[in-house]
Amino acid sequence: MSDYNKDDIKNTEDEPKYEDVCYMCRRPESKTGRMLHIPNMNNMCICIDCMERSFRVMDGSNYADLMQGMNIQDLFPGGMNMDDMMNVQNQIPKRQKLKKKAKDDEKVQPEFDIKNIPAPHILKAKLDEYVIGQDRAKKAIAVAVYNHYKRVATNTMDDIEIEKSNILMIGPTGCGKTYLVKTLARLLDVPLAITDATSLTEAGYIGDDIESVVSKLLAAADNDTERAERGIIFIDEIDKIAKKKNTTARDVSGESVQQGLLKLLEGSEVEVPVGATSKNAMVPLVTIDTRNILFICGGAFPDLENIVKERLTSHSSIGFSAELKDKYDQDRNIVSKVTIDDLRAFGMIPEFIGRLPITVTLEGLNRDMMVRILKEPKNAILRQYQKLLALDEVDLRFDDEALGVIADKAIAKKTGARALRSIIEEFMLDIMYEIPKDDNIGTVTITKAYIEGKGSPMITMRGTPALPDSPLANN
Repeated sequence: MSDYNKDDIKNTEDEPKYEDVCYMCRRPESKTGRMLHIPNMNNMCICIDCMERSFRVMDGSNYADLMQGMNIQDLFPGGMNMDDMMNVQNQIPKRQKLKKKAKDDEKVQPEFDIKNIPAPHILKAKLDEYVIGQDRAKKAIAVAVYNHYKRVATNTMDDIEIEKSNILMIGPTGCGKTYLVKTLARLLDVPLAITDATSLTEAGYIGDDIESVVSKLLAAADNDTERAERGIIFIDEIDKIAKKKNTTARDVSGESVQQGLLKLLEGSEVEVPVGATSKNAMVPLVTIDTRNILFICGGAFPDLENIVKERLTSHSSIGFSAELKDKYDQDRNIVSKVTIDDLRAFGMIPEFIGRLPITVTLEGLNRDMMVRILKEPKNAILRQYQKLLALDEVDLRFDDEALGVIADKAIAKKTGARALRSIIEEFMLDIMYEIPKDDNIGTVTITKAYIEGKGSPMITMRGTPALPDSPLANN
């Protein structure tokens, strides 16, 4: 330490919001402590450990003999760019810079105040504006989120530690699982990371490590560790990491991933890479505490209804208490009768299920719900197309019968609400192509015959008597 001036160890004021990163070991100052800044090298940061290690190497060898007979071409075969050497600190990507934690005397009002957390009925009312149906699921999620952030705001209550309530969402594809979580995070104004469980593998194998889900949350929080520790992580396609059946190979993307997620779900301190999904020598690491992170896992769980049906019809088929084998064939919401035993039979290990205490089932969409999804939400699909044509000063309207036909076509595709946009895009293509050709078009009405391919849309030119408002136009 005697070979350099200790006064050079100070925090740079150029970027006070971000932590310094050691140029040699790539660790942030929250790991290394204060760093040495070299003014002649554009304030390049080097931690004390790396500096002392360099001095020990130099003191332990004959530096003159080492350099004797060597020229600059030997040291830098590709040439030496002094501009690059002077801007070494600027070479660290911004996405790998951590925001500094506020000091105790600088901390302001906490982000979550128990009086400012929206009550469950308020959360559900806000979700109703964007998500159609799924009342039971929205109520359960609103209560779980409200209790979770009360726990974050108070930390303890009369010395009784409140445990975290992670959520497992089960529902068919296209029923609104991801959209529900996105809307929830937007209403709460908290960082949200949406990740896919299909890319996760056991440590040491090709694919994303378990910690990558937390790394994505850190990126969503703009590398602010304090904000990330209060965020929401939504792991989609969680059913894809079910335990593989009838296999002798190592299950590196199934049961092993479930076991790796156990500590994250429960709450622990994990080291995650900053600005990357995998750990390597050139990426700084930061410690994240997952105790206050809300985990929501969702999946379609295909064939789970068969497991539930088999359990419900397992009684004797002979006698007064006999169960008909086809009794539940027409039950669209049979998944709502799921139990922990059914999830275990599907391939989820008991330890994993135990860390997701709240199980929410979403029902499949019927015809009426499809029609409501088309026209009722704030950002309904039909409203989007009406706004597009309104920019061309054209009024777009839909008959109620036409909406029913669109809903029937979407149900036939069996992909949930995702099918609605593809169907509308198909029959709106010609309309959106032809309308800009004629400035005299005032109103376009989509009819049932046009959706079925048996007719054309009704077009009203400007200056003609206006058509009566459709129900959609009044919404």
